[in-house]
Amino acid sequence: MSSKIYVGNLPYSVTDASLKSNFAEFGSVSSAKVMMDRETGMSKGFGFVEMASAEVAQAAISALHGMSVDGRSIVVSLARPREASKDSGGYSAGGYTATKRADVGYGTGGFGGGRY
Repeated sequence: MSSKIYVGNLPYSVTDASLKSNFAEFGSVSSAKVMMDRETGMSKGFGFVEMASAEVAQAAISALHGMSVDGRSIVVSLARPREASKDSGGYSAGGYTATKRADVGYGTGGFGGGRY
């Protein structure tokens, strides 16, 4: 089973290839991706590495967490699953949903709307 690793506080000079080579010292790397800003094309300063097994991933985390790369102390940990946003309102796959607040909206007023 593969393990996904979060790598944060990366210098902007780090590329996918250099990230992969740093982790390849500890075992087989399935993928390495530095997250890039869509508009500027520059690194966001973090990325993800997927390794072949949990044991290899843990060895890499232990060895590389806190290591200095171009003067920056990198953060290396197991990646957590992405959390879904909770009831934020707005457009989504399910359509438009308004906020669930009872004290605002059109529900309780007479002609011309409700309380704001």
